[in-house]
Amino acid sequence: MAESMSGLSEKEAEEFHKYYMQGFLLFTVVAVVAHFLVWTWRPWFQGDGGATASLDPNSVVTTLTTLIG
Repeated sequence: MAESMSGLSEKEAEEFHKYYMQGFLLFTVVAVVAHFLVWTWRPWFQGDGGATASLDPNSVVTTLTTLIG
């Protein structure tokens, strides 16, 4: 049986990969949520009216429902 470059067995490598992917997915979800919250607070794509804060409950709920459903 050939030795792997990492020194891990096949089972250990699969387990590491599983936990690595879970951590990456969690990090990505947290980053997306953080970016969305910052964007609702201070949108970085400004319209004709310039930068306006849009963090009121109605607009957040409306945006979330359109994204989800």
